[in-house]
Amino acid sequence: MPGTNLTREEARTRAELLHVDAYDITLDLSGAREGGTFRSTTEVRFTATTPGAATFIDLVAPGVTEIELNGEQLPLDNFQDSRIALPGLLAENVLRVVADCAYTNTGEGLHRFVDPVDGETYLYTQFEVPDARRVFANFEQPDLKAAFTFTVTAPTGWVVVSNSPTPTPVGEGDTQVWSFEPTKRMSTYITAIVAGPYVGVFDAYENGAQRVPLGVYCRPSLKEYLDAEAIFSVTKLGFDYFQEKFDYAYPFPKYDQLFVPEFNAGAMENAGVVTLRDQYVFRSKVTDASYEARAATILHELAHMWFGDLVTMEWWNDLWLNESFATFAETVCQAEAEGSAWRGSWTTFANQMKTWAYRQDQLPSTHPIMAEINDLEDVQVNFDGITYAKGASVLKQLVAYVGQDAFFEGVRAYFKRHAWGNTRLSDLLGALEEASGRDLKTWSKAWLETAGINVLRPELELAADGTLASVAVLQEAPALPAGAKGEAVLRPHRIAIGCYDLVDGALVRTERVELDIDGPRTEVPQLAGKARPALLLLNDDDLSYAKVRLDPASLAVLTEHLGAFADSLPRALCWASAWDMTRDGELATREYLALAVANLGRESDIGVVQTVQRQAKLALELYADPAWREQGLGIWAEAAEQHLRSAAPGSDHQLAWARTFTAVARTEDQLALLAGLLDGSVELAGLAVDTDLRWTLLSRLVATGKAGQAEVDAELARDQTAAGQEHAASCLAALPTAEAKAAAWASVIERDELTNYVQDAVIGGFNQPEHRELTAPYVEKYFAAVKGIWETRSHEISQQIIVGLYPSYHVSQSTLDATDAWLTTADPAPALRRMVIEARAGIERALRAQVADSGR
Repeated sequence: MPGTNLTREEARTRAELLHVDAYDITLDLSGAREGGTFRSTTEVRFTATTPGAATFIDLVAPGVTEIELNGEQLPLDNFQDSRIALPGLLAENVLRVVADCAYTNTGEGLHRFVDPVDGETYLYTQFEVPDARRVFANFEQPDLKAAFTFTVTAPTGWVVVSNSPTPTPVGEGDTQVWSFEPTKRMSTYITAIVAGPYVGVFDAYENGAQRVPLGVYCRPSLKEYLDAEAIFSVTKLGFDYFQEKFDYAYPFPKYDQLFVPEFNAGAMENAGVVTLRDQYVFRSKVTDASYEARAATILHELAHMWFGDLVTMEWWNDLWLNESFATFAETVCQAEAEGSAWRGSWTTFANQMKTWAYRQDQLPSTHPIMAEINDLEDVQVNFDGITYAKGASVLKQLVAYVGQDAFFEGVRAYFKRHAWGNTRLSDLLGALEEASGRDLKTWSKAWLETAGINVLRPELELAADGTLASVAVLQEAPALPAGAKGEAVLRPHRIAIGCYDLVDGALVRTERVELDIDGPRTEVPQLAGKARPALLLLNDDDLSYAKVRLDPASLAVLTEHLGAFADSLPRALCWASAWDMTRDGELATREYLALAVANLGRESDIGVVQTVQRQAKLALELYADPAWREQGLGIWAEAAEQHLRSAAPGSDHQLAWARTFTAVARTEDQLALLAGLLDGSVELAGLAVDTDLRWTLLSRLVATGKAGQAEVDAELARDQTAAGQEHAASCLAALPTAEAKAAAWASVIERDELTNYVQDAVIGGFNQPEHRELTAPYVEKYFAAVKGIWETRSHEISQQIIVGLYPSYHVSQSTLDATDAWLTTADPAPALRRMVIEARAGIERALRAQVADSGR
């Protein structure tokens, strides 16, 4: 097994042998402007329980120039396969490793970026899961915590930020040295270095005698767009809420947030030095949904300072607990914190996060929330909808089960008991059991140790007078997808049932019943004898995690009046139910489209609007009967144009409909409207055709053959930024010519030069649904190349290619056959197999949905 793929057994053995005291790490980044490699010197002090034993330390580097253990030089060929063998340990050990490590352009390890605006170089580290070893030699596992002291040499005039407060640099000439104070004990994956001519804005969080310095940084080319005051406002709101709920003061000496380029994830919870993707610095108009998403990310990472950084999982099988807790915490903070601008965050959670979870939970790779993580490759593909969204949904249900006060009382005890240490799930459940007095073992077994999703359906019997004679909730446990491990099970649910009636044109809840559901059928005696409501909604208030279906009469009311709910959460739940029915082939794509056309104009929640807009297009491209697809897209384009023209000038809805219309415009008149908006000959009151919207318009014109290389070059001349380069690369890959597709394919598959963001842009441009004929020859080429890509590229880069270039728009039995043939003969690694099987499941689902839409 490759040395980069640490197994759980190897980690357990090493943790039993070692206790790591401290690292002293010296990084020479003085040559960062030239790139290539940098000198990394690590001195680590650790003890061994068994003197004379052997172990290894992790390092991914082009070369090592010195290995010294306890004063003796070890042979350089002890460095093999990303590990350095350490024989003959003493009770107390000092190891010194000098290595030449490599800058990357993949967003892993020490990422190097050159801003085309100022020509300057910007660096940042990204270490989760196992990439600190790309920057310094270390014992790369979360339960071997230590104190870290960083010393960094970098060009004069740069800013260098790490986990400890930034010291005053010393030295004259072209370089200076930053000597940071030792950190508290922490895991390797949450250490960080950010360096370059970043610019910062500073503030402080103050609460009585407590004062925490705050910093927000970005590149100078984004400074004019940096709304630091809004970012500080959300951050302080989170400090207030979390410190009160956790009853534990923020544990680190300062809190910096750095918006960095070409970041693969949304953000990373490095202790006291959070990195975030710099798309969160909005250079063009965005809707409030984007601001809400940014606030959620800020709060998510802040919650990790306690849950993940202060107290850390022992091994990656409890990754879900880190991410689920932070996802729950971000949402409950937005919903409850005084001064929050997004009190409807549970609507967003139901609309986006749970939809993600439901999708993931129906894939062949579905797994229990508490997944079995045997090695690092397992965890790297487990940052998924189950780990984040299903886990957070189940935590929300747990809060309803034990009570919020008892839940947070248990969390407080957990932090105090395990501060600066490592834990397992049992440690948290034990604290919650003590606080609530409930036995959570049965709950844990049902919800955390089993895979799959339940379906809840209402069963209504009417009396002769039309009242409800009886109401029951039927629970189903659909069989897990082929290839999934485990068996489907029925689970206990705490749900609410909402009864809604039309009052002055609005759907208003007239009654609510809350009860426990268990087994295949549960009677609801509270509703017997009551008037039959216009619409009966199971899992109202979204207390549990389950797919919900409507009875026929309620579905008929929903079709006409979905937009009439007085509150946003039941609307979001019904939209989600309709979407899930469409994916399952229970609701035809043309019926889902009719639902969207009839009701989306009344939807006030912009996050719900944008989600349904994306889903409608996806349904038309993948789930619609191919013979009807073009007609359906035409209906959607006409509706989008009407909503664009009728939306309030300057509103979020206007911008959302502008983007939706652009994505599906297809007639000569519609494309002429896009061209007119781009060249300024057409104006719509209130619609700001700013930089990013211009690229959106141009991309569609390019993909439809109405613009070409000359127009792309002209637009890039207007926007000579990194984002502009990415947009241009995507546009060129979207040209509807065989030559353009060949060039795009070669740049990704045959060469390994593109940065992570440019590669992602090229892949997005290459895969245009209208270009199925142009990309058909690449189905066979994909399967010929994909295993080699996995074996030769980094995890992030290979995952982009494997998922992004899978022929998802080629919905056919032949694509399934080609996939199955490859799976049978290629002998792929488990993580690679999982990615391809997940993509295959999308084709299989689309074929079923197309049959349902055709009525065959």
